[in-house]
Amino acid sequence: MGIYVNPGNTAFKEAVNSMIYVDKTGLVSCMNRVMNTREKNVCVSRPRRFGKSMAADMLSAYYSKGCDSSELFAGRKAKKDEAFKTHLNQHNVIRLDIQRFLFDESHIDILVDRIQEVVIKELQFIYDGCFHMDQYGLPSVLEQIYANTGEGFVFVIDEWDCVFRLAKEREDCQQKYLNFLRGLLKGSDYVELAYMTGILPIKKYGDHSAINIFDEYSMIDSAGLSEYFGFTEKEVADLCSENHVEFSEVQKWYDGYLLSGMHIYNPKSVVDVMRRRKIKSYWTGTETYEALKIYIDKNFDGLKESVVEMLGNRRCKINTRKFQNDMTTFKTKDDVLTLLIHLGYLAYDEEEEEAFIPNREIEQEFLNAVDEPGWDGLIQALNRSEELLNRTWELDGKAVADGIALIHNETASILKYNDENSLTCTVLMSYYSAKTYYLNPVLELPSGKGFADVVYLPRQNVDRPALVVELKWDKSAEGAVRQIKDKEYAAWIQQYTGDILLVGINYDKEKKVHECIIEKCVKVR
Repeated sequence: MGIYVNPGNTAFKEAVNSMIYVDKTGLVSCMNRVMNTREKNVCVSRPRRFGKSMAADMLSAYYSKGCDSSELFAGRKAKKDEAFKTHLNQHNVIRLDIQRFLFDESHIDILVDRIQEVVIKELQFIYDGCFHMDQYGLPSVLEQIYANTGEGFVFVIDEWDCVFRLAKEREDCQQKYLNFLRGLLKGSDYVELAYMTGILPIKKYGDHSAINIFDEYSMIDSAGLSEYFGFTEKEVADLCSENHVEFSEVQKWYDGYLLSGMHIYNPKSVVDVMRRRKIKSYWTGTETYEALKIYIDKNFDGLKESVVEMLGNRRCKINTRKFQNDMTTFKTKDDVLTLLIHLGYLAYDEEEEEAFIPNREIEQEFLNAVDEPGWDGLIQALNRSEELLNRTWELDGKAVADGIALIHNETASILKYNDENSLTCTVLMSYYSAKTYYLNPVLELPSGKGFADVVYLPRQNVDRPALVVELKWDKSAEGAVRQIKDKEYAAWIQQYTGDILLVGINYDKEKKVHECIIEKCVKVR
């Protein structure tokens, strides 16, 4: 048993013995299917605390000749795989955690040489006399071992992208590292399986990957591996039942990541809730809001306005394809938003190509990040929303109009107020507190004979009226309410809710005045 070559199973044993353990060994079946095929190179990128290292520890414990892991996998999902016994502890494994080689920035210059040195040293102990050293380093050593013994290797490389995060500006070291990985893995007969994990997908130059042999599974496109990184909704519901925690509250705070249509939860946060019995943001133990602030302060193409919209539960259309998969190459707003998706600060709807804030926990990090000079009264504006919501329920149109005007003034430098889209954003901010009582607002809801601008439907078992909001620009609030009635926008939702309020809002650009009229809907029996 070595440190890097054919390691033991201690790390996976600790995971299995922990108070909260969710069985993700089904990943073993996926890897067995691609071993020694053209799909044998797999790269999984996820945010911190999404179970990447645990999965790497599990695969190492399963494949490594350096241990006996039969008891650790007893009763696990992996045992259902027909090839389970065939591969259990039958392979040479080279397990590398790149972060262990880079605990100081000064180590970046010796990274590649150090990796080769420690791995070759262990290979000499196991395969003494099977190879000789030459200028081609580790790849040459592995080729000679394979030629002389017929034995291949499973590579498990964790935190593969650590170089790009720690040495953001050191392109020379990044390129040397990429060349090493390419020479080590590409076209090599001794590679039986190469499994890499990181926060970022593989670095791109232009439209092409720097190492083009990998099938990638990221927060943008996770294909068939979604359930193995993060907790599924059923797994969270089962944990809540076992630990006597209210699932609806956990769902409200931690649900929101969409991967291949599946709802995925950050396992670190869920485990902390189960252990501590306290609903709050645990994200700060993983990342800091300062890191988030650095990126959203790069106000490309109105990035700040998009953040404000997403705080109001709106989604942002995004093109993720141009992102270069590093932390320095930003040309557009989409580049920054794509990075925030990979870091876990935003979720991504692959079908709609939209980014959004996934849940209450991450929302707290955004609120921390924008509670700074340069965001011009945004927090004050959001704090006013509870009062504005109460005035809406009281049908006080003048107070609502005045409240929206105040929020508009407080955020005028962020929201370039020149069209109905900006009015929508202001209204979403004005009703920020609605998320306590309502589901996420639905924009452009098909209803009656057209599309209602914004609709708020109350949460289950919450006694609040639904809100149907129509927005006008340089017209009239009366006309907005009349349109809701004439086009029967409220008719579609009558069967799903109790009372309904019709809210018409107009902004007179010339007078710089907001108007609001609120009426109760007379239901058609």
